[in-house]
Amino acid sequence: MPSTDVLHEYTVPLTMRAIVLPEPNEQINLADVELPVPECADNELLIKVEYVGLNPVDGQFAKSGFCKWQYPHILGLDAVGVVVKASKGIFPNVGERVMWHASVGDQGVLSEYTKVPNYAVSVLPAGLNPAVAAILPCAGMAALISLDKLSISEGDTILIEGGAGAVGQFAIQYAKQRGADVFATASKRNHKLVKQLGADMVFDYNDKKLCEKIRRELGPQGFDAVIDTIGGESTARNIELMRFCGKIACLNPLPCFDQELMYRRAPNISVVSLGGAWLANSLCAQQRLSFMGNLLLEGACSGDIKTPTLTAVEFNAQAVSDALNKQLAGGFTGKQVVHVAP
Repeated sequence: MPSTDVLHEYTVPLTMRAIVLPEPNEQINLADVELPVPECADNELLIKVEYVGLNPVDGQFAKSGFCKWQYPHILGLDAVGVVVKASKGIFPNVGERVMWHASVGDQGVLSEYTKVPNYAVSVLPAGLNPAVAAILPCAGMAALISLDKLSISEGDTILIEGGAGAVGQFAIQYAKQRGADVFATASKRNHKLVKQLGADMVFDYNDKKLCEKIRRELGPQGFDAVIDTIGGESTARNIELMRFCGKIACLNPLPCFDQELMYRRAPNISVVSLGGAWLANSLCAQQRLSFMGNLLLEGACSGDIKTPTLTAVEFNAQAVSDALNKQLAGGFTGKQVVHVAP
C-alpha cells in the first residue's frame, strides 16, 4: 500500500495520474503517466481536479509547442476541483469547490491533483454543475475581456466573428446585456443557435457576397466594434467593415496589414491574451481572472447566460487526443469536458 500524507480531512497520495504531451507533434499524440503530486508554496492551493474543459488553444499548442514549456508537459488550462490543502488563513478553505484558468507557462491541469495561487480561483455557487463551470474560463473570460477592451455600450453596433464558437456564444450574450446591436457570422447550420443567443443579424461566413450583404443591413457607417475570433484574412476584411477609428479585439495573431487600409480606417486594435496575465507576472491581471470567473459563475448559475452544449471525454490520453483533434477540425459548436475524478 502506498504511503500517504494526511492533510486536514483529506488523504492525498504521493503520486497521481496525468496526461502529458511528450513533445509537440502534428497528430497530438499524448501519454498516460504517473507523476508526483505537486508541492505548494504558502499562497498556493492543492486541488483535487474533478473536471477539465478543453479549448482549441490546447490542441494548437500540442501541435506547435509553447516557448515556456518543458517536456513532458501536462496539458489543460480550465478546471474545476476541490481544495484539499491550504495554508492556515488562506482563502478559499479546504473543502471548497473552485474554478480557474491556469497559467499557460506552467504545468496544466489534466492531472488528478494540481496547484494554483489562491487569488486566481473562483468559488462555485451551490447548485451549479461543476462540469458546466469547467467550460467557462477560457471562452467566457476572452469574451468579457474583448467587450471591455472595445468599451461596448448601449446602441453600439458590433460584429462577432464565429458566433457559434464558444467565445462567440458568450460574447453575443454579454454584448446584448450591454445594449449593443449584435451582428454575427456563422455557418448556415448554426444560424438558429446564434439567433437564439440574441444576435440581431447572422451572416454565413462562407458567402462570397458577405461584405455586400452586411453593408446592405448595416448601412454606410460601418461597425463601431468587432470581435475577431478567426484571424488571418478576415481581420483585414473586418477592419474594412468598421467605421473610421472603430475598435477591433483580436484573439489570434495579427496578419500583415495594408498600410493604405490602416491610414484610411485608423482602427484601434486590441490583442486579447488570457495567458498574458500569467506571462507578464501581473498580480492585478491574475486577480481579475478571478473576478471575471465570479461573473461567469453567477451568470451560468442564474440562467442569465446560456452555456455551450457539453460533450463528455474520458480521462485517458487517447480520448483527449481524439477530442482535441475533433475540436481543431472545425464545425464543433459545443465544449468538451474531461471527467478526471472518479
